[in-house]
Amino acid sequence: MDYVNIIIPFVGGLGMFIYGMQIMANGLENAAGNKMKTLLEILTKNKFFGVLLGAFITAVIQSSSATTVMVVGFVNAGVMNLTQAMGVIMGANIGTTVTGWLVSSVEWAKFLSPSTLAPIAIMIGVIIMLTGTRRSTKDISSIIIGFGLLFVGITTMSSAVSPLKESEAFCNVFVMLGHNPFLGIIAGAAITAIIQSSSASVGILQSLAAAGLVPFNAAVYIIMGQNIGTCVTAMLSSIGAKKTAKTAALMHLLFNVIGTLIFSIGAIVFFKVINTTIGAGMINQTEISMVHTLFNITTTVLLFPVSNWIIKLAKKIGHVEENEVDDSKVLLDDRMLETPSIALQSTVSEVIRMGHVVQDTLDMTKDVMFTKNYSDILDIKEAESKVDRLCGGITEYAIKLSTLSIAEKEHQDVAHILQILSDMERISDYCENISEFAEVLQEQKAEFTPTGAKEMKEMIEICFDCYKYALEAYENSDKEKALLVIEKETQADDLEIKFRQEHMQRLAGNQCNTNAGIVYLDALVCLERISDHARNIVEEVLGSF
Repeated sequence: MDYVNIIIPFVGGLGMFIYGMQIMANGLENAAGNKMKTLLEILTKNKFFGVLLGAFITAVIQSSSATTVMVVGFVNAGVMNLTQAMGVIMGANIGTTVTGWLVSSVEWAKFLSPSTLAPIAIMIGVIIMLTGTRRSTKDISSIIIGFGLLFVGITTMSSAVSPLKESEAFCNVFVMLGHNPFLGIIAGAAITAIIQSSSASVGILQSLAAAGLVPFNAAVYIIMGQNIGTCVTAMLSSIGAKKTAKTAALMHLLFNVIGTLIFSIGAIVFFKVINTTIGAGMINQTEISMVHTLFNITTTVLLFPVSNWIIKLAKKIGHVEENEVDDSKVLLDDRMLETPSIALQSTVSEVIRMGHVVQDTLDMTKDVMFTKNYSDILDIKEAESKVDRLCGGITEYAIKLSTLSIAEKEHQDVAHILQILSDMERISDYCENISEFAEVLQEQKAEFTPTGAKEMKEMIEICFDCYKYALEAYENSDKEKALLVIEKETQADDLEIKFRQEHMQRLAGNQCNTNAGIVYLDALVCLERISDHARNIVEEVLGSF
């Protein structure tokens, strides 16, 4: 038998299958970008929503490995706890069955025959790609072309291995895998670990099944092994991560191993005792999809009620206790860059979190020039340092995000983020400046006049409100709040001119302390610039509508 003419087309078909799956997944992900942006909100819900989320994401990106790598990244960044991660992991196992159903559709939907549909799909996709100008059109063309290439790849693999039906040695290998569950599981795990995609390894199994090479019992054990092999990618990605992230990867492994143990026992009893003939019969592609789906859904249903025990076991093995997140640490992880739309929303969430830190700093700054409390002064300086660390980390991550292959709209979103980060950081700087003015007043034992203090409080109120409403406008995409900020910023400009003139008259009339007078003028400048930066933020918000 000419094995070279079998291996080369098979490897080429596998490459086409994986490439088709990849570009189809990218097209689906880009097309679903807006929906993906709401997913982080779901993460705050219960574990059941996590299961739905994991299934949806994996169905879109067609890789449970990629989903669990993202989960590891979320946990490592501190934006997801282990309970939430458990739900997403369980859902990922269900979502990964979609590709198998696409492949097997050639059997239960005859009109989807690869020999006729795949070339037509590729041609239609290419025409759309060449004639379309909008990004959404390009995404649709990627989905269609990927769909066609996926079918061409699976057909090429099936045709390549068809002669192996005549090889008694090759057929005996699968018979042996069916009789020895352990070897079947190891084989499935090894192949999946090597190519790091359970969807692709299921595709390989389906191509062999299409050629009539795979006994039913062997397929069942191999499928269970594939679910274990898919954990390798997440385990590798957790190297160098925090203990909690490693625990998330371990949870994925434990979940699949426990599910495999349960089903292995059930399969052995079924094939050895209940029905001793069905296992020797050949399995087809649709039956592989059914077994794969049944295994993953049933495992999730069985283990969902005891998932907290799996979390505890993983934490015990990993010697992990989940601690409070350090709010000065940037809660972003490079693993999330695998799915840019989610990485972008995570970045926005971090900008909002930093915005609230700035808001807290402003609240501390509001009375510091009047109380001159040294503890408050130190707290403001510490908060400003925290904002600097957050700003630096988020900026670095946003720049990494901008280098990825993302839509023009997402590039604009990143540009808005970078500008807003700069404005928030400058507002924090002005808070530190105001705290330094408080130090000067304290050291020189200087006080504002009653009139000056009243004016300063009015200026503080309106300028700090500018930022408060700007943050709300950004967080909620609130156009009305954004317009309110512009109105208040104009008022702040007018007040700054009015108060400066009135203060100069008091200085000329020797009605106030000179040192306090200098601080007063400098503080007016800082406050007016806070309102300016708040306006900059809402202009970025308005620009995104």
